[in-house]
Amino acid sequence: MTATQDDSEAGNPYWRRNLAVSLVGSFTTIVAMTLLLPFLPLYVEELGVSGHAAIVQWSGIAYGATFFAAALVAPLWGRLGDRYGRKLMLVRASFGMAVAMSLTGMVQDIWQLVLLRVLIGLAGGYSSGSTILVAMQTPKNRSGWALGTLAAGIMAGNLVGPLVGGALPPLIGIRNTFFLAGGVIFLSFLATTLFIKEDPQRRPAAAGDAKAKRQSGAWARIPDKGPVAAMLFTGTLLMFATMSIEPILTVYVGQLIERQESVTLVSGIVMSAAALGSILSASRLGKLADRIGHWNVITGALAVSALLLIPQAFVSQSWQLVALRFLMGLALGGLLPCITTVIRHNVPDAVGGNVLGLSISAQYVGQVAGPLAGGFVGGHFGMPAVFLFTSALMALGAAYNWLTQQRRARTLPQGQSR
Repeated sequence: MTATQDDSEAGNPYWRRNLAVSLVGSFTTIVAMTLLLPFLPLYVEELGVSGHAAIVQWSGIAYGATFFAAALVAPLWGRLGDRYGRKLMLVRASFGMAVAMSLTGMVQDIWQLVLLRVLIGLAGGYSSGSTILVAMQTPKNRSGWALGTLAAGIMAGNLVGPLVGGALPPLIGIRNTFFLAGGVIFLSFLATTLFIKEDPQRRPAAAGDAKAKRQSGAWARIPDKGPVAAMLFTGTLLMFATMSIEPILTVYVGQLIERQESVTLVSGIVMSAAALGSILSASRLGKLADRIGHWNVITGALAVSALLLIPQAFVSQSWQLVALRFLMGLALGGLLPCITTVIRHNVPDAVGGNVLGLSISAQYVGQVAGPLAGGFVGGHFGMPAVFLFTSALMALGAAYNWLTQQRRARTLPQGQSR
C-alpha cells in the first residue's frame, strides 16, 4: 500500500479533533459573514448614504465585495495550502477575519466599509479550507459522515447569522455587534492554532511539475464537458438567485411592517427561514436524487423555486414572506449536493478536486453578481422587480438543465444520465 493510499484509508490520527474544531470555526465565521444582512442597509445609511436607490445599491456593493475578493484569491490559498499545510490557511483565515470584522465596527464612511468587506474576502475561506482539511484527513469509510457534519455546521451558521444580526443591534448597537463578532472569530483562531494538528508526514507535498501539468490540464481531461458546464452554470445561478434577494430583504421588510424598530429582527427571521428549510430538506432531497436521478431533482428544484419567487413579489404581510422563504429553502436545499454529485460522476477521479474547485469559483461569481444585480434592480425598478427577475432566471436554469438532460438521455444507455 502506498503512502497516499494509507492516508486515505487510515486518515490523520487527529481527524476527530480537527473535525470538531473545524465545525466550530466554520460555524462562527459563517455567522459573522451573514449577521450583517438584516442591518446592512441601516449601517450604510448611518455612514452617510442617503436616498432609497443609493442605500440599496451600496448595500449590494458592500456585501458582494467580500465574495468578489474571495473569488480572486481562492486559487492562491489552495496552492499555498498544498505547499505549506492546510492548518496554516485556517489560522490565516480566522485571524484575518477577526481583525477585519472588528475594524468594520469602526468605519466612518461607505468607502471604508467596502474596503474592509474586500479585506474580509481576501482573508476568508475558513469553511472551504475546513472542507478540504476534513476531506483529506478523514478515513475513507467515515468521510461522508464527517463532511455531512461539517456541512450541517455551515448551514447552521447561515441560519443563525441573520437571527443574531437581527437581535443584537437593538440591544448593543450595530458597531458593538461587529466587535462581538470579531471577538468570537478570534476565539476560533485560538482554537485552530492550539488544537488542529496536521501530521507532518501526511501533509500535502509541494506541487511538482507533474502535478502542475495535471492541474492545468484538468478541463481537457473531462470526457464529456456538457454536464460539468451545466453544473457550473447552475451553481452560479443558485448563488446569484440567493444573493440577489438577501441584501435587499431588510428594505423590503421595512415596507411590510409598521413597527420600524423591529425591522432588523423580522428581517433576520425572514432570512433564516430559507436556511432552516435547506437544513431540513438537504438529506431528504439527496436520498430522492439517488432514486429518481440528480438531474431530475435539480430541474424540479429550480422550477419550484421559480414559482415560489412570484408570490414573494406581492406579499402584504411579513409572515407571508417568512413562509415563502421557508418553502424556497426546502426546494433549494438539495441543489448543491446534487450539483457536486453530477460533477463527480462526470470527471475522472484524478481531476475531481480541481473541477470541484472550479465549481466553487463559479458559485463565487454568483455571490458577487447577485447583490450587485439585486441592488440595481431594486433601486431602479422596485423591490418586487427583484423577485420577478430572479424567478425568470431560475425558470431559465430549469429549462437549460432539462434540455441538457434530454440530450444526454438520447446518447447514453438507460440510467447513465442521472
